[in-house]
Amino acid sequence: MNHSAIRGILGVVLKFEAAFLMVPCIAALIYGEKQGIWFFAVAVGCFITGWLLARGYRNDREFFSKEGFTIVALSWIVMSVAGALPFTLSGEIPNYIDALFETVSGFTTTGASILLDVEALSHTALLWRSFTHWIGGMGVIVLVLAILPSGGGQSMHLMRAESPGPSVGKLVPRMKDSAKLLYMIYLILTLTQIVILLIAGMPLFDSLCTAFGTAGTGGFGIKNDSFAGYSALIQVITAVFMILFGVNFNAYYFLTTKNNKKQAFRIEEVRWYFAIIAFAVIVITINILSMCTGFWDALNKAFFQVGSIITTTGFATDDFNLWPALSKTILVALMFVGACAGSTGGGIKVSRIVIMLKTVRHEVLKYIHPRSVNSVKLEGKVLDKNVMRGTTAYLLTYCAIFMASIILISIDDFDFTTNFTAVAATFNNIGPGLEVVGPTGTFHYYSWFSKIVLMFDMLAGRLELYPMLVLLNPSIWKGKR
Repeated sequence: MNHSAIRGILGVVLKFEAAFLMVPCIAALIYGEKQGIWFFAVAVGCFITGWLLARGYRNDREFFSKEGFTIVALSWIVMSVAGALPFTLSGEIPNYIDALFETVSGFTTTGASILLDVEALSHTALLWRSFTHWIGGMGVIVLVLAILPSGGGQSMHLMRAESPGPSVGKLVPRMKDSAKLLYMIYLILTLTQIVILLIAGMPLFDSLCTAFGTAGTGGFGIKNDSFAGYSALIQVITAVFMILFGVNFNAYYFLTTKNNKKQAFRIEEVRWYFAIIAFAVIVITINILSMCTGFWDALNKAFFQVGSIITTTGFATDDFNLWPALSKTILVALMFVGACAGSTGGGIKVSRIVIMLKTVRHEVLKYIHPRSVNSVKLEGKVLDKNVMRGTTAYLLTYCAIFMASIILISIDDFDFTTNFTAVAATFNNIGPGLEVVGPTGTFHYYSWFSKIVLMFDMLAGRLELYPMLVLLNPSIWKGKR
C-alpha cells in the first residue's frame, strides 16, 4: 500500500476544500453574517492540515487500483468530516452527527436532510449546503485531476473509483484533458441554468443554490416547501436542467465535435433514459389528474417529480406521499433506475438496467433455441463477459447492502415503508422517501446509529459501492499489493 500517495492526495483534497469554503465566507461578508468566521476558521485548518499531509508528496509515484479506491473513499470521508465542522461550531446544527449527516448528504448529492426548519439557517450555511452538491456532483478527485499536473496511469484508477457508472473511459487521449472537458461541460451547463433562472425572475441567491443543487442532482432546498412556492415557469426550467444533468456527459462531448454529432443521438442508454421519463410522465399525469386543477397542472407536477426522482435530485413541488399508489410505485421504481452512467445522477444507472434486461432476454432465448448463437449487444457492440459479470456482481452486492441496511435501521421501529424508502433514498442518493421521510418529512427522528448506517449508504451509493467496501477490508492496509 502506497501510504505516501494516500497522505499526499488527501492533503491536496483538504487544500481544495479550504478554497471551496471561501464561497460561504464571501456570502457571510455580503449578508453581514457572523457565522462566516467559523467557515473561515475551518478553511484555515483544512489548508494547514492539507499542507502538512501533502508536504513532500510527488505525484509521479506509482500506485494501483486498491490505492485509488482507498484514496477516493477516504477523500470523501475527510471532506465530509471537515465540511460539517462549521455547522456545529456556528451552532446552526449543534449536534455533530446531524451536521455530518447533512454534509455527507450534500457531498454525495443525496439531499436527505435532518433539518426541521431549513429557512432558519443563515445565507452562509444555506449556500455551503447547496455548494457541496456542486462539488460532489462531478467529484472533487476529477477536479484535482483537471487542475494538477498528471500523475500518469494512476489517474485512471482515481477516475474509475469516483465516476458513476459501470465503466470509465477517456473522452480524449489524456485523462487530464478528459477531466478538464467534463468540468467545462459541467460549468457551462451550471452557468446557463443560473442565467435562465435569473431571466425567469428567480432571485440571485436562490438561482445559485438551485443551480448548484440541480447540477449535482442533489436537491437541498432553501425553502421549507422545497420548490412548491416558485412559479410554474421556474419549476419547468429546473425540471429540464435536472434531466439534462442526468444525461451521459459523453453525449455532450459528441455534440461539440464536428464528426460525432450523430453519435450523441445513438447512445442507447440515453434513448432508454428519455423513453423511461416519457412513459413515467404520461402514466403519472393520467393517474393524478383528478387531484390537480387541470391537465397542465398534472403534467407539470408529473414532469417535475419524474425528472427529480430519476435523476436522484430530490426537489419537490408537491407532496407525492399523498399521490395514488400507482404513481408512488413508479417513483420508487425510478429511485432504483437512476440516471445515466457518466452523469451526476445516482441510482443503479440506466445502462446497468439495460444490460440486465438484455442478459435475461439472452438467457431466455438460450432455453428456447439452445443451438442458436446469440450475444448480448449494447449500441451494436457485443458486450464483454467481464462487463456482464461486473454488472451481475454489482447488483448482488447492491441487494446485499440494501437488505442489511433495512435490517439495521429497523431498530428505530419505524414502519417498513419509511425504512425501505429511507434506504432507497440514501443509497440511491435521492433525498426524500415516503411516509416519515417523505418530501415534507425529515431524517431527524432516526437515531445516531441509523444515521451512521444511512451515511454509509450515501457514500457507498455515490462511489459505486466498491471504494467503501475496499476501505473496510483489513487486507488493503498490509504491505503486499
